[in-house]
Amino acid sequence: MNTNDPLKNQIFEIIENQIRDNNPKESNVTYKRLMELGYNKTESKQFMSQCMAIELLDVIKNKKPFNEIRYDNNLKALPKEPF
Repeated sequence: MNTNDPLKNQIFEIIENQIRDNNPKESNVTYKRLMELGYNKTESKQFMSQCMAIELLDVIKNKKPFNEIRYDNNLKALPKEPF
């Protein structure tokens, strides 16, 4: 087991919950768009997980609130890597 596996699994769970709950709406839109571009379920969630990881890191490291606007913008830009 990789030391990052628990964190990866937690982030994937967050992404799956967002898609299921359609909250934020952009998560479901992005997931469907990535699938239409030919990415499989896992690949699509991996892309989206990068966006979530950026936000979580900012919350933890810089003690800032979750930036929903940046998160949505990064989702919209996928598959381009988020900043």
